[in-house]
Amino acid sequence: MYVQSIKAVKRKIPLLAPFKTALRSVTEIESIDVSIILDNGIIGRGSASPTMVITGESAESIMAAVCGPIKDALTGINIMDFQDALGRIQAACIGNSSAKAAADIAIFDARSKQLNVPLWGLLGGRKSITTCMTISVDHPEKMAKDSSHAAGRGFNVLKVKVGSDPELDFERIEAIRSVIPKETRLRLDANQGWKPKQAVSLIRRMETMGWGIEFIEQPVKASDWEGLKYVTERVELPIMADESLFSARDALKLTAGKYVDLLNIKLMKCGGINEAWKIASLAEVNGIPCMIGSMMESSLSVSAAAHFAAAHPNVHYFDLDAPLWLNEQPEGMRYEGSKVELFHSPGLGVHTASLSQ
Repeated sequence: MYVQSIKAVKRKIPLLAPFKTALRSVTEIESIDVSIILDNGIIGRGSASPTMVITGESAESIMAAVCGPIKDALTGINIMDFQDALGRIQAACIGNSSAKAAADIAIFDARSKQLNVPLWGLLGGRKSITTCMTISVDHPEKMAKDSSHAAGRGFNVLKVKVGSDPELDFERIEAIRSVIPKETRLRLDANQGWKPKQAVSLIRRMETMGWGIEFIEQPVKASDWEGLKYVTERVELPIMADESLFSARDALKLTAGKYVDLLNIKLMKCGGINEAWKIASLAEVNGIPCMIGSMMESSLSVSAAAHFAAAHPNVHYFDLDAPLWLNEQPEGMRYEGSKVELFHSPGLGVHTASLSQ
């Protein structure tokens, strides 16, 4: 049950439509698909997608970390020493959270395959998952059209990208609200686009409109923790940290210090399932609910996030629509409208023929 070799393959996946936020606009993604091969023939699968503006990683840096220090740390390790293997991934290098996530996912996949159970079974739970659909930032009329289309496809929660201009953001939400069903709920993601006082003014104004907004995600710069707290303390709507949260250490400070009301966990930010579990548990202790999200990633890593979310009791919100943006069929999970279904097959349930063995 020893790690015999580790391989990584880079591929590009086109998007069905441009994905636009306050931070970036993309028409394709890069996916680094990782295989951890055990001496008994079991292959653990993992994946990472670079998001330079958030994690600082590129496809080249992920490949270098996986095929360099992470490979050195894992080769020859007995997979039965599961926690030791996960710890070695995190200690292999500084930063490189997405590279670590790919290896972490592959180890979890291999371990659950070894035990012949689905990953959610290894983690200990399988609650139902319903994802929101993301609406890219654009002019109000385009965003209203996209929102109406998403609602028509069965998505009753929309995550709306804003953050480029507060007044225009108000117009965007007003346009969206005018064309979607009353019961459709909204989540606004500013992607660090507002200043603290701007955020407070805009959010208070929106609160008077009865627009069915659930929460506001990352209204200010990732490094502006005091700005986050300033906003949180001055508005009624819950405030969620995203780019401000990478590690369990961040989670401890954010939750214990009441900087925010909610946390958005992403495997690419924190370094994988094992670290995500720590974050969700720390938040639970401090009474802070969590959401599972993702970058623009392939279904290989998003399915891992879904298994984690299905099992951890403190993950209450789900933002797992990234595979629906890609020009390839999702694997390891099935979408029925907004419902996400996980399988009973061992591991992630992913058997991607394009992955190198």
